Amino acid sequence: MTTTQEDTVVAGEARMLIDGKLEEAMSGRRFDNVNPATELVIGTTADAGHEDMDRAIAAARRAFDETDWSTNRELRKRCLLQLQAALEDEVELLRSELVAEVGTPVLLTYGPQLDEPLSDGLVWPANFIDEFAWERDLPEGKAFGMRSWRKVWKEAVGVVAAIVPWNYPFEVTINKIGQALAAGNTVILKPAPDTPWNATRIGRLVSERTDFPAGVFQVIPTTDNGVAEDLVTDPRVDLISFTGSTAVGRRIMEKGAPTLKRLFLELGGKWRTSCSTTPTWPRSSRSPGRSAPTAGRGA
Repeated sequence: MTTTQEDTVVAGEARMLIDGKLEEAMSGRRFDNVNPATELVIGTTADAGHEDMDRAIAAARRAFDETDWSTNRELRKRCLLQLQAALEDEVELLRSELVAEVGTPVLLTYGPQLDEPLSDGLVWPANFIDEFAWERDLPEGKAFGMRSWRKVWKEAVGVVAAIVPWNYPFEVTINKIGQALAAGNTVILKPAPDTPWNATRIGRLVSERTDFPAGVFQVIPTTDNGVAEDLVTDPRVDLISFTGSTAVGRRIMEKGAPTLKRLFLELGGKWRTSCSTTPTWPRSSRSPGRSAPTAGRGA
């Protein structure tokens, strides 16, 4: 019997992570997760509503304001390395999951879809916690004939919303959350509804295998753009890290302006590639596979 990558796919984690607990949506709603290669439903995922997002934002705000997460560097490093170990333990299941829900070729999971970001997306920021200059003295000031003592402290921003696209979901997720958490922020991860399971897997591992305080990291999948927009308009959220289309980026800037949101925006696509069963490639495209990995990136 021949075993294929598809044979190893298991049912993904359907629950969201809110305030340290794996839960269904308060409404009980779920949405289908569809394999784009086969167009078959491979499972379902909890579909968050406004009430779920409100709970997540409240928990993230409380965790930042009332716990020592933002100042306890040893705890942050330990939690990130615990999550790294947990992901490594399930790497082959995650690989199959990405192939099923993203539709990516297996080959790419041994590079930018999984193995490359997993190698340093959490480890590098975790280790850099000990090396980063969290505080430093400035030269003595002598403005206006007066001597002044000056010091710079680097502090976390607060509550960060990480909004991730469907094309390279694990890569983008791990690079957003690793650095944000290492810096002492609390994070709400909103995955694309096309590819939720790699994110909900991270949520389950945080809940089951790490010492993250409740509310520090949460995963809120939803098919409702209005629910996702709560992250942009709520004054309890301090920063939005978004990878996606230019049009949505403009809307985030517009909706975040009244509360002076800090923004990290990676916008726009590169190109789209369409393939038929019998493609005829132009002479200028002798290595068509090189274009496919980034086709539609950020769209």
